[in-house]
Amino acid sequence: MAALLSKEVIFHGFATPFLRGMRLRRLIASAAIEIAHAHLSPACKALAAAPASVTKITTLHVGFKAKQHARLDGVICVNRAQLSRLGNYAGQARLISNWLPAVEEDESFDLRLKLKLPRETTLVGAVGRLHPSKGYDVLVSAFRRAAPDDAALVIVGEGPQRAALKNLSKGDNRIHLLRHSDNVSGFLRNLDLFVSPSREESFGLAILEAMHEGLPVIATAAEGPSEYLRDHPVTLVEPGSIDRLAAALGDAFYVKAAVGLSRVVYDLRRFSRTSGIANVLDFYSQVAERTAAAGISADLSEMYQAQPEEG
Repeated sequence: MAALLSKEVIFHGFATPFLRGMRLRRLIASAAIEIAHAHLSPACKALAAAPASVTKITTLHVGFKAKQHARLDGVICVNRAQLSRLGNYAGQARLISNWLPAVEEDESFDLRLKLKLPRETTLVGAVGRLHPSKGYDVLVSAFRRAAPDDAALVIVGEGPQRAALKNLSKGDNRIHLLRHSDNVSGFLRNLDLFVSPSREESFGLAILEAMHEGLPVIATAAEGPSEYLRDHPVTLVEPGSIDRLAAALGDAFYVKAAVGLSRVVYDLRRFSRTSGIANVLDFYSQVAERTAAAGISADLSEMYQAQPEEG
């Protein structure tokens, strides 16, 4: 990770989970950190035990869990459904959509040539972690059912489901499971169609990256995509349904054969990196002010209680 960061970012790696919370508290004290932002469960658990002097914030990548998040000062939700499920959370919360990552002009390459495919091959692709929640087993099954002989499915990513997906794809040379890639935009430019088959998805950055490249998109109506893709020209299908995804793929192949699959112009202004970062920084300030005010109030209350009563 350190090699991918700006030189202005100081990276402190905790290589093992052993005493993570204690090491984090020491780092906060030694570096005089005022605001800490946690991502994912282990970080939230460690940050929850940090001293009250630091403002503690998290982004919900899945859902709110009291054990992990209730002791934090601020919660960023990436979709409205998350916001509606905070229950009795006492801290501050705000809806801030994920934003399109800074897209570099990665080196273009010819995927058909790399895979030794005919030029007329229709390329269907997906990018992400190979995990059951991402639904790639559904995509492989739907593709095998619906795709013509001159189509290929290319999935880029790593994860615990790789072996199962290889077994599911066995005997079908149209399906290609590539490893992790640092050149996602270059990969996407080769595709005719992008598919996000997730069973569960709070947002889905890979979909935004595909939209940035103007690809036609089929996505499951999981929690996040069903919300932010509602006003965009994409096809949404029921999560986990091989039948529905196969039907959507069949429709796309029919259009490709009849008139071709054209690039799409999406309105991505809502997912501006500049406005997204500005919203997060504003939230930092808002939560920090409230935390500081609560700390002053607690100090005054303690001082008042310590004063001897006048006779």
